Amino acid sequence: MLDKKEFAEMRKEIAARDEAREKIIALSRDIISLSKRVIYATLRRDLETARKKLAELKGLVAKLRKIDIPLDTNISSTAYQEYVEAAAILHFAEKGDLITRRALDVDAESYLLGMCDLTGELVRKAVDEAINQNFDAALRIKELVSLIYGEFLEFNLRNSELRKKSDQIKWNLQKIEDLVCDVKVKGRA
Repeated sequence: MLDKKEFAEMRKEIAARDEAREKIIALSRDIISLSKRVIYATLRRDLETARKKLAELKGLVAKLRKIDIPLDTNISSTAYQEYVEAAAILHFAEKGDLITRRALDVDAESYLLGMCDLTGELVRKAVDEAINQNFDAALRIKELVSLIYGEFLEFNLRNSELRKKSDQIKWNLQKIEDLVCDVKVKGRA
């Protein structure tokens, strides 16, 4: 009448999927939390701590990649974009340029979403540079955010999370432009 063996196999399949889902959620939360610590350490100019935490973060991302399966939640997507943001801010602090998607080995959407968030961290970095009277660095940050904004203008983004988040680049650029203008007007640069 019914195949009990088939139902037993489906129970195992569902249980394995639930177990993978729980692992993905836990790893994603750890990645998000650790990403924030990398960003915080970078913005405090504690690059040694940021590097150590980024190495740990890369290990967690590698584990997530091994078990990442399509789920009814987007937490792993958030984890990847936070990873991009953290790696990008540290890379910028160390090298002065933008890390590539290829270097991070992430999908285009995660990279672009991470870049949107990165611009907010770059605003914080520009303010810190201005406070420390490193006005040339603040100006370089403004130029980078302007270049990122220009690239995003070339996309034909529809009503998606990426389109909504890309709007924040414009506002972050405006904040940095206001900062640079204020510095120039007051004659500090």
